[in-house]
Amino acid sequence: MDIIFGRNKKEQLEPLRARVTGKIPAWLQGTLLRNGPGMHTVGETRYNHWFRWPGLAPQLHNQRRSKYLRSDTYNANIEANRIVVSEFGTMAYPDPCKNIFSKAFSYLSHTIPDFTDNCLINIMKCGEDFCATTETNYIRKINPQTLETLEKVDYRKHVAVNLATSHPHYDDAGNVLNIGTSIVDKRKTKYVIFKIPATVSGGGKKGLSPLKHMEVFCSIASHSLLSPSYYHSFGVTESYIVFLEQPFKMDILKMATAYLQGASWASCLAFHREDKTYIHIIDQRTRKSVLTKFYTDPMVVFHHVNAYEEDSCLLFDVTAYEDSSLYQLFYLANLKKSFEENSRLTSVPALKRFAVPLHMDKNAETGSNLIKLSSTTARALKEEEDQVYCQPELLYEGLELPRINYAHNGKRYRYVFAAEVQWNIKYDILTKSSLKWGEVHCWPAEPVFVPTPGAEDEDHGIILSAIVSTDPQKLPFLLVLDAKTFTELARASVDVEMHLDLHGLFIPGADWDAGKQAPSREERDRAAERRVAPRT
Repeated sequence: MDIIFGRNKKEQLEPLRARVTGKIPAWLQGTLLRNGPGMHTVGETRYNHWFRWPGLAPQLHNQRRSKYLRSDTYNANIEANRIVVSEFGTMAYPDPCKNIFSKAFSYLSHTIPDFTDNCLINIMKCGEDFCATTETNYIRKINPQTLETLEKVDYRKHVAVNLATSHPHYDDAGNVLNIGTSIVDKRKTKYVIFKIPATVSGGGKKGLSPLKHMEVFCSIASHSLLSPSYYHSFGVTESYIVFLEQPFKMDILKMATAYLQGASWASCLAFHREDKTYIHIIDQRTRKSVLTKFYTDPMVVFHHVNAYEEDSCLLFDVTAYEDSSLYQLFYLANLKKSFEENSRLTSVPALKRFAVPLHMDKNAETGSNLIKLSSTTARALKEEEDQVYCQPELLYEGLELPRINYAHNGKRYRYVFAAEVQWNIKYDILTKSSLKWGEVHCWPAEPVFVPTPGAEDEDHGIILSAIVSTDPQKLPFLLVLDAKTFTELARASVDVEMHLDLHGLFIPGADWDAGKQAPSREERDRAAERRVAPRT
């Protein structure tokens, strides 16, 4: 485990050509852009939690390169040669050599913390821009060809959110839908759903970045002013949005005083197993929540898989945990333990299907099941005062990092592609069967589905998954699977140390010349200014 989690990973600044065995389909042209933790020590200081190491973005196509995100956080830490910016599991403190006034200012500035711009979780596409994302109010534009770090974007300048997910949704036009938490803004704490347009009209005017034209779509009041829910993703259908307000909560008062108390922000998160998980359903046409109050048992969900509508019901699938122990697992002290020891630290993720009725039968008896679908055993039991208790159908135990054919996002679908510890897995929701790929000492990253051009079948395409190994003699590689049969088509090995990443995306058709840099929006704007500048 130390090979995967216990070492700083080196940058690969120049493209490194991969050694391919097998045959990669000729139609597969593009770049797989990934993001994830890469550095766990700075000087003599050490990060405590894997989810908040500085982000290292690898780029994989027929060549491989990687580069640390030059965030303000990264630059400040490297300049000081120590961790000076606090992260999720690691609180940074003043240099003991600093004077008393400097120390006092540091403590004061952390009372209302400005969160990190260490964007290490995912890659988001906004119009022509690509951004590295995390779960704070900051994202960073990047050049997807050179991995150069570009502009820092603060969501708060456009929508009032202190936190936001790294798992947005995209509609067919490329518009982005995301959700964030607004903490005690105008004496209210709420979950804000906001939209980033794919394009902005305005002719040849400069500065018309979609990111500067995001707007609030709607909002949901938090059940608690000072203890909002933590969440990592949400679901959408063609007409609705699904948001789970789960009892994994942030203690805002504790967070405001964490620095003074010598506590990390991770300690400000707690799972309340006595509370409910509230299921919010928002109608995208009216931008308002449906009136029925849905809830289920306490659980922790990191990843929504998909959601869709069927016969006046809304079905949504998630990977759920019985508690928040997964976060405890990824403390570095725990990751140094053996896999057998670690497996006892966390509950097993379960793929669960929920069903909620979109139209209440007011004449239904209390305790009756409002779901009449033959396609699921999930139930929704009517209770008093327009409340409905939802009982899920258990589909599969053990999988995480789920992906789908995104053309089926928000629609009826059949296949889930995911990771199951040391396996890549394809799960068939219809037949309840699965196919797996695995190899000794190999640890797969999130599998990414790329459809075959012109494909009609949902699983007609290939799976891309970056593989790292705990065997120092085995090179890391990009695995290429046939998505239908889940058999290996090819692998592209690289003689370089590669980290286990989190999330990312495939950019089709991005076949850049390694010697040329794809111009950023800022570079295009400067070029446009030069073209129209008056001659003197």
